[in-house]
Amino acid sequence: EICRQIVKLNPSCLIMLEISEYALYKIQQEIYTLNPNIKIYSVLGNMVNNNFLEDLFRKKNINIVFHAAAYKHVPLVEENPFQGIHNNINSTINLCNVAKKYNVEHVLLISSDKAVRPANFMGASKRIAELIFQGFSLKDAKTKFCIVRFGNVLGSSGSVVPKFCNQI
Repeated sequence: EICRQIVKLNPSCLIMLEISEYALYKIQQEIYTLNPNIKIYSVLGNMVNNNFLEDLFRKKNINIVFHAAAYKHVPLVEENPFQGIHNNINSTINLCNVAKKYNVEHVLLISSDKAVRPANFMGASKRIAELIFQGFSLKDAKTKFCIVRFGNVLGSSGSVVPKFCNQI
């Protein structure tokens, strides 16, 4: 959904980073139809891999990052807490370090309403990601680290709306 909204603003280019090959292919095809004039880079990879992230930032002149690389399904993260915490926290630490190193202008964390007084591993990992961003925002004047919290975003990956529709 972030990519759908960004293309409406006619950026000079859009770099979409996704761990899921199918999800990346699907959004790539949709974005091309929404705005065929924008240069799109579809990057398949994992932000937990710091070498991969370093290489991406070294090759591209990135000035704005929207960080939404987090596991979002509470039941799955509760069943797999180590992987949820590993992904949600380490991807955030890696991103903040690399963004600072390469003087990215703005980095925005898309957090969750589950980070407010977290009652589960997923919410706690998102809250820790927020604290990491807050820590980096105090250290660096060149890179602006910001956080926004959303509840369920219609049409986004992880939305529970399709499940609710099936239940109805």
